[in-house]
Amino acid sequence: MLAVTIDPRLTELRSRIDDLDRRLVEILAERIVVCEEVARVKESTDIPVIQPDRVREVIGQRRQWAIDSGADPDFVEQVLRTVLAETHRIEVAGRRADAAPDKSATPEGIRSAIDTVASRIDHVVVAVPDLASALERFTQHLGFHRADVADHRPGVAAVEAGGVAVVLVSPEAGPAVARHIADHGPGLHHVAVDVLNAGYARSALAALVPAPDMTPLVVDAAGHEQFFTLRDPATGVQFGFISRTGHRVGLATDNALLAFGEPPVA
Repeated sequence: MLAVTIDPRLTELRSRIDDLDRRLVEILAERIVVCEEVARVKESTDIPVIQPDRVREVIGQRRQWAIDSGADPDFVEQVLRTVLAETHRIEVAGRRADAAPDKSATPEGIRSAIDTVASRIDHVVVAVPDLASALERFTQHLGFHRADVADHRPGVAAVEAGGVAVVLVSPEAGPAVARHIADHGPGLHHVAVDVLNAGYARSALAALVPAPDMTPLVVDAAGHEQFFTLRDPATGVQFGFISRTGHRVGLATDNALLAFGEPPVA
């Protein structure tokens, strides 16, 4: 077997990347420490955890820093939203009285309230008539792998590829799922959007005219806040909004089934 000769320039560049990544991790760790201090200060005041004006200011300023540095501002914003979601999780942990501190939408011409707090697509839920066949399709034909879930329930499984998570739900999960598939057929059930604060997101949607039909806000055993819009009969579109502000756990099958109307496992 022929030995592979690595260009010394590549070795040097990789070493630089390793050094930059080490510095990046150190900076992120330092930022987390500062955010923990912020959380302690807020605990002794009436300052709300989520402050939309501050979020907009941070994102807008960082986008400008990206432009000034020659970086893609969309990429930098995506990274910052991930960081903001984690720091918000830290601030909210153990503090459940911050459901909707600011119901006002943004000024005219500025980003919407949802646009302010939305971070990424957390996962999508797909209704399937046969779970085994769907799993085979995703894993054997599309290259996904089985993902761990925080709880286990018959008729539900999760698959991942990279950072993309898909929850598969079959009639075996419960009668509400079976009714949905019988009425609407298999396919995408809902898209779950990760938001900094689900209570704020729900209040922002409720302030719209007309406001979408929504479920109540629920908090699961791990501390995740979540609500859903009801299925739009005109488009078939349904959204979930989840704030992972509690313990760090993976996908939970009960969370995915709430949108179908299935009760959690006792």
